[in-house]
Amino acid sequence: MAALPSTRGSFQKLLLFAFLLITALLVGVALRSVFQYDELMTQSRDAAARALRLSGASQSLAERSAAMERAGRQSLVLNDSVLRRRFDDAARDAEQVVQRMGDNGVAAAGLDMWRAQLGVIRSLMVGSGDTALQRETTMAVQFRDLDALNTNLAQQAQFMIETQNEALAQRIENARKRLMRQVIAASALAVSMALAFGVWLARPFKRLERAIIGLGENRLDEPIDIRGPADVRRVSQQLEWLRLRLTELDADKARFLRHVSHELKTPLAALREGVSLLEDGVTGPLTAAQREVAQILQQNTVALQGQIEALLRFNAAAFEARELRRQRTALLPLIEEQIESQRLQWQAQGLTVRAEGEPITVTVDPAKLGTALANLLSNAIRFSARGGTITLTVSGTPETACIDVNDAGPGIAEGDRDRIFEPFFRGERQPEHTVKGTGIGLSIVQEYIAAHGGRITLLPHGPGARFRVELPRTA
Repeated sequence: MAALPSTRGSFQKLLLFAFLLITALLVGVALRSVFQYDELMTQSRDAAARALRLSGASQSLAERSAAMERAGRQSLVLNDSVLRRRFDDAARDAEQVVQRMGDNGVAAAGLDMWRAQLGVIRSLMVGSGDTALQRETTMAVQFRDLDALNTNLAQQAQFMIETQNEALAQRIENARKRLMRQVIAASALAVSMALAFGVWLARPFKRLERAIIGLGENRLDEPIDIRGPADVRRVSQQLEWLRLRLTELDADKARFLRHVSHELKTPLAALREGVSLLEDGVTGPLTAAQREVAQILQQNTVALQGQIEALLRFNAAAFEARELRRQRTALLPLIEEQIESQRLQWQAQGLTVRAEGEPITVTVDPAKLGTALANLLSNAIRFSARGGTITLTVSGTPETACIDVNDAGPGIAEGDRDRIFEPFFRGERQPEHTVKGTGIGLSIVQEYIAAHGGRITLLPHGPGARFRVELPRTA
């Protein structure tokens, strides 16, 4: 068997590639989710830190303003340089707080107004001692305006915090929806890829299965060439080698049977002719004992000739079973045709034969299926008791058409059931006063039914023998 070069990787490698591809897809979605989570956590930490800084700055600004007011007004009343330095320190701290608020996004207009108001308050710190009380009173009013600006800046900071929280919540919600869409899309894609890879990788095995079934059904004329992974290709090549080998063996068997049968027929004909000459007294008169021996020889040569001819018929039927000429055929008319062709036989036995059931049409070779049904009917007539009824019933499922053949005979002995379809096997329950059969009728039926892709079975319950033929509805 010549080995063909492999054009694809092995099934194991392709399966591993499929798993890795699907895994990479899912891992990619998981990593993207982790990165999005990290990004959102960073944004959340930044927003929390900014909110903390703004809240702290608002509180600190209020405290520094209160310290400025206390130190500034006391400095004017007491004309104390230490209190003046405290005022200046508090003012610098407050300006730094305002600068931090600006750095964190507070509107510059409010900050400029606050700085302008601080400038007004600082200007009140300069003047003669005679106007100190008047400036102190004015400073109290200006600090109330500064407190209003502080409140405004605190509100702006609070608004910024709420806006940032809402924006962050919206980003989180958008990220959640986006992640959900990605997970659903990735899951759907992973399932689709798994199904696609499953179908793609399973297709060569279905072809292998059909090829093996074809070999089992003796369809040896169909070459086996299955494309797929390297290991599937190797199995395909081995099956093709097996098909060719079986074809050779089948041809050898057919030639052997033909040669042996013909070689046997020639001396058998001579033997039969010689026995006939002895019985006719050509070589001289025979005694009673000699005549009895000659009659025994004649009976056995006739029986042997019948068996050789049956062997030839079986061999021909096995060969012809491979060459089907299929066409759409209605089963009930085909059965009624076989019943009509054997009318003389079943009427002579006083039998009633009827066909019944569903009007089913199948794609078969009507000649070969008709031969199979004729053999079943002939068997049923031969084994049925006089006056009995033989029924051929057609039924079916969406995939299969069934033909049940029920006779009125004694049925098949339990010990014969496993061998009933063997060539030349004759069961123990043979009908009386009839010529013995050759034992190939059911074997020919099995050959023809198997060639159609169907099967014949012996049903377990009587009365009589019950055979069921199952045929696929399509070729």
